[in-house]
Amino acid sequence: MKEIMIYTDGACSGNPGPGGWGAVLLYNGHRKELSGGEPRTTNNRMEIQAVISALEQLKEPCRVQVYSDSAYVVNCFKQGWIRNWLKNGWKNSKNQPVENQELWQELWRLMQIHQVEYIKVKGHSDNELNNHCDFLAREAIKQMSR
Repeated sequence: MKEIMIYTDGACSGNPGPGGWGAVLLYNGHRKELSGGEPRTTNNRMEIQAVISALEQLKEPCRVQVYSDSAYVVNCFKQGWIRNWLKNGWKNSKNQPVENQELWQELWRLMQIHQVEYIKVKGHSDNELNNHCDFLAREAIKQMSR
C-alpha cells in the first residue's frame, strides 16, 4: 500500500469571510500542491476542505499521514468526536446538529477508503510545509479578492 504524507492548512479573512485552503501531498519523492477557496466561509470549513481535497487526489487506497495545525480537525479523530457523532446521528454532546456536517461526512467517506493518521503540528512556527500550506491558503483568498 502506498504511503502518502499530506500537509494541510485553512485560512479565513474574517470568520466568516473569504477563505482559502492549501495542501501539499508527498509521495515517493514527488510533490503536488493544491489550493482553493470560497467567497464566504469559515476557517474551520477551510481546514476540513483542505484534507478532503487532498484525499480526493488519491487514485487508490493509501496509507496516509495528515499533518495539520487544526486542533478542530485533528481532535475530531484523535479524541473520537467522529465516533460519537456517528453513534448519535450527527448530534454533538449538546444534542445539537454537528457543525459542518456535510464536510465531516465527506471526509469520513474518504477515510473509509484510506488508512488515515492525523498528526498535529504547531501552526505558524518552523514547519516549512505547514507554513507553505498557509501561504497557499492565503494566496487562494487573494485570488478571490481580485
